[in-house]
Amino acid sequence: MVACGTSDRNSDKQIFRYNESAGIASLDPAFAKDQAMIWASQQLFNGLIQLDTDLTVQPAIAKRWEISADGLTYTFILRSDVYFHRNACFADGRRKVVASDFVYSFNRIVDEKVASPGRWIFDNVAVTDGSYAFSAPNDTTFVVTLKQPFAPFLGMMGMPYCSVVPHEAVEHYGADFRQNPVGTGPFRFQKWKEGVKLVLQRNPNYFERDDEGNRLPYLDAIAVTFIVDKQTVFLEFVKGNLDFMNSLDASYKDELLTRTGQLREKYAESIDMVSLPFLNTEYLGFQMEKNSSVLKDKRVRQAINCAFDRRKMMKYLRNNVGLPGCYGFIPAGLPGFDTTAGYEYDLPRAKRLLAEAGYPNGKGLPTLTLSTTSSYLDLCKYVQQQLGLAGIKTEIDVNPPGALREQIAQSKVQWFRGSWIADYPDAENYLSLFYSKNFCPQGPNYTHFNSKEFDRLYLQSKAETNDSVRAELYKRMNAIVIDEAPVVVLYYDQILHFTHKNVKGLRSNAMNALDLRRVKIEN
Repeated sequence: MVACGTSDRNSDKQIFRYNESAGIASLDPAFAKDQAMIWASQQLFNGLIQLDTDLTVQPAIAKRWEISADGLTYTFILRSDVYFHRNACFADGRRKVVASDFVYSFNRIVDEKVASPGRWIFDNVAVTDGSYAFSAPNDTTFVVTLKQPFAPFLGMMGMPYCSVVPHEAVEHYGADFRQNPVGTGPFRFQKWKEGVKLVLQRNPNYFERDDEGNRLPYLDAIAVTFIVDKQTVFLEFVKGNLDFMNSLDASYKDELLTRTGQLREKYAESIDMVSLPFLNTEYLGFQMEKNSSVLKDKRVRQAINCAFDRRKMMKYLRNNVGLPGCYGFIPAGLPGFDTTAGYEYDLPRAKRLLAEAGYPNGKGLPTLTLSTTSSYLDLCKYVQQQLGLAGIKTEIDVNPPGALREQIAQSKVQWFRGSWIADYPDAENYLSLFYSKNFCPQGPNYTHFNSKEFDRLYLQSKAETNDSVRAELYKRMNAIVIDEAPVVVLYYDQILHFTHKNVKGLRSNAMNALDLRRVKIEN
């Protein structure tokens, strides 16, 4: 039995321990829509390609690929030494991955009966007589044909949705595949007591090797706990019962970091902190389709955007970790990010907009309900206090993370706290949240924003192969989102990874990947 406490360090096993406060809803990569599930999928599964620390596309199960001159046909040549994890679902215990497995896996994502939230990523794939253009001419060749050129498509193949899964396991376990995952990744499933602990073991037959020819991964196991209270998680990390801690929480940020975002001296000798830019936009979203008449008025949404000071919020509530969200939805570091447009704190303008909407100083404006989780309660209270100065009354509804995600997906909340972590490093990924054909729960348009002009530019940008022209289209779409204000951008996030000094080899990138393949723990 693998334990989570200090007894792990008394054995000769290399066990990497981290906590997932938000919980994990499924281990099926078809449903890997949030960071918790994405991190689990990254250990259990592989796709055709992967992104390195610089977000550059690298081979994975596909050892090479070709893109046709017209940008429509992608031909992937697969490795012939990749096997699925050993499992009772296979007649011989295990089986080699072949190209038809990708045909099956991709068709599973677009199957309406599966209802994968990743179905939208294949909207640009050609369809004939109801069949998507996924084909396997032979065991090592996989081909995808698009309707029109789409430059980000190759990078999208690195998303967990595009992981290969065996039909035998899905058929054998049925709905229970979510808790009996069978993949090809560096770690394989051992046990999962939901809400308590998840244990993954080293895959001894993993296909990747390090530069010296040693088989990856180095770790023997990963142990994930699900402690909800962030203060408790911090204390467990400080005591050495967790090897890794991600991000920052209000309950311990001032204990750990200075006001300028530096690690405090008392922890500098025992803890390492790595900071990276993060392709993650934190925001408040309005439900545009099923909302009250008050929030359907653009001027009210714009007034909310103007009525709180993001820069002060970052300094005092985030210790300046991240950038204030003053420039639209596209985060810094991607084409389309535009510092000339957005919302700064402007209380007079907020009051003027409210008056124009018929609510002078907020008179007659009903109380608005903002739904969030406990992790963001301090930020939401700050927004609540600042909006009150403009005459905008709000109440805060605190929910468990899983419950809030479900309410957002079912359009049951009028105003909610959300975040969007890039699935692939292109601004199109962020703008897809506002394309009308991507309404959730099938797609990522959680606000149900609908604009014909935005849709026109979005479709134009998807077909554009010239990078500079596409970037200009992104700016125009970002400007529409700023003006229509279906969201209130809070900040563009920054990655903070905390490890103990004995943890070596942890890798990440601006999409906050959790790459544990090369991690070693020195005893």
